[in-house]
Amino acid sequence: MTSLLLQAIASGFLMGGVYGLMATGLTLIFGVMKVVNLAHGDMMMLGMAISYWLFTLAGIDPYLSIPVSVFLLFLLGFLIQRFLINPILHASEHMQILVTLGVSLILTNSALLLWGPNVRSVITGYSLETLWIGEIVLDLPRVVAFLSALFFTFLLYLLLKKTELGRAIRASADDPEAALLVGIEINRIYPISFGIGAACVGAAGSLIIPFYDLTPHVGPPFTMVAFTIIILGGMGSLSGALIGGLLVGVAESVGAILLSSSLKSVVSTTLLVLVLLFKPRGLFGN
Repeated sequence: MTSLLLQAIASGFLMGGVYGLMATGLTLIFGVMKVVNLAHGDMMMLGMAISYWLFTLAGIDPYLSIPVSVFLLFLLGFLIQRFLINPILHASEHMQILVTLGVSLILTNSALLLWGPNVRSVITGYSLETLWIGEIVLDLPRVVAFLSALFFTFLLYLLLKKTELGRAIRASADDPEAALLVGIEINRIYPISFGIGAACVGAAGSLIIPFYDLTPHVGPPFTMVAFTIIILGGMGSLSGALIGGLLVGVAESVGAILLSSSLKSVVSTTLLVLVLLFKPRGLFGN
């Protein structure tokens, strides 16, 4: 039982890294614009689909297709914010939720129309490769996805902390009126921020496609996981998103062996409720 539990923790930790990258994009969007993006998981589905079709039609390895999915999802996020979110940015939260829910439905049904409801998988030459650490076995694609997710999260951290664009994004998030007074064009920063958030989830989609099946309906569960993570870690906190992702990944993996796979989310949900009871703003919220 001990080795099985260690195996579950290790597997959950690896998946949690990808969860963290996915949630980082969502918490960036919320932190800057206070927009609840219900289409976040569907954008991840598009990232998976881009890598799947590039692999199937052109033989491009999913990891090599990451720049393509990052660019296309950045463009999609930029256009969604510019033409759908921006006009209602100061409307009630209900309007924002309805718009992003509409985008989610459009993306899901477009995928259904274009390639049908079938489950699709990517099988590469390294899909079955494993690494052993004592009695614990780790899938190579999950290890690569975990390390790559940490790398992309670090790049995002550097972007926000060390560049003029990052400082403008943080200033727009902290105080939009003060940012305007010092000459920051927040109407230009908002679409870029939304695009960066979408690009993060596009990268996460390309990272998991070697070991996670693609269907048009795979998005909404990821959206729920992402919201669980950013509430757990603290809305708008990048470090909270990463650590929250690791916690949720481990909780789901351990829950799958203690309960059943269909009830694995019960453990992460219970963890979320406990955190909210004792720290309502999340672990890293302020």
